Amino acid sequence: MDLYSTFSILIVLSALFAYVNYRYIKLPGNIGLMFIAMAFSLSLVALANVWPGMVDLFRGLIGGIDFSELLLEAMLSFMLFAGAIHIKLAELKEQRLPVVLFSTLSVVISTFLVGGIFFVLLPLFGITVPFLHCLLFGALISPTDPIAVLGILKEAKVPRSLEMKIAGESLFNDGVAVVVFLTVLQVAGAPGSFGASDIAILFLREAVGGIALGLALGYGVFVLMRSIDNYKVEVLLSLAVVMGGYTLAHALNVSGPLAMVAAGILIGNHGKKYAMSATTAEYVDKFWEMLNEILNAILFVLIGMELLIIEMRMEYYLIGAIAIVLILAVRFISVWGPSQLFRFKEHISLGTISLLTWGGLRGGISIALALSLKPETGKELWVAITYIVVAFSILVQGLTIGKLAKRVAKG
Repeated sequence: MDLYSTFSILIVLSALFAYVNYRYIKLPGNIGLMFIAMAFSLSLVALANVWPGMVDLFRGLIGGIDFSELLLEAMLSFMLFAGAIHIKLAELKEQRLPVVLFSTLSVVISTFLVGGIFFVLLPLFGITVPFLHCLLFGALISPTDPIAVLGILKEAKVPRSLEMKIAGESLFNDGVAVVVFLTVLQVAGAPGSFGASDIAILFLREAVGGIALGLALGYGVFVLMRSIDNYKVEVLLSLAVVMGGYTLAHALNVSGPLAMVAAGILIGNHGKKYAMSATTAEYVDKFWEMLNEILNAILFVLIGMELLIIEMRMEYYLIGAIAIVLILAVRFISVWGPSQLFRFKEHISLGTISLLTWGGLRGGISIALALSLKPETGKELWVAITYIVVAFSILVQGLTIGKLAKRVAKG
């Protein structure tokens, strides 16, 4: 099936599922889309003996999509920029310490804790996996994706400072987690050839280089926007930052996700204040908000439909169930530990840490990173476990976080 036909079917399914959810099921938007997509996938599997042609059609459709490449090389750049452009820099500065610690130190702590635990756990099931491969799983499962939960938190009227911690962490930890994952992947591909200094340089080049590139691109477009007043051209310039900037980041071997976050924050704040008219700022906001909604709808439908092609064994379900509990425990530790470093500046209650733990949903980026692995790294196992964790995270944590948020908000 050609690209246009595939994309058309995805848009049609996303629109139909969104209608059914809004009209009848009434779950939070993206959670509802994923739930319906999973139910649709399970229905197709149940009808395999009766209507095999339909099952084969959709398996071929989903199997023909490189989910990892689609998300990491295309969709992620747009979604991160769209999220960053709406971040208020003044509010982010107030929460800069927790955001920096949660998006860096927490990711590293989570990566090594999860990797170490699974290195010990898997042999109990007769599965032997090298430590570096377990670290890869730790890196890919560590980034949080609160896209589905931020709307719920707003409805629960949690403090803006807490909302900013979650939003800021998610924007930066996606980029940091990808850098950590790629660093471990390179080390795993040539074990013994990287020293500690080589790993540090590799990490810094990706992370610092990405942020520097993003700021340079954002400032360059800011200068162009300041010299004109035409919302059509300025929207196109913002689009050019994402498409051209992400491509340039790949060519320079720096982090594209972090570049998009940095560029988005600069244009969304400095650009709106000094380079855009009120009309242009409104059009830029609405354009990226709408594009983000469409891409997220497609993403969550794809996550649900991936169920058609993921290989599952009985032991994978058991390991996945254990992984859910362990990863939640690790998330709590990775949030609680760094929070002690700024307790002198801001008191973070146990309720807030619990909310940050339960609200740290795993999403599409974890599945995409798992699917990008090579078979020799244990891809089938990691994909299955990741899918189970992500499904629980979005459907269970996502649907219950509102009640917890209201309890925390009440104190």
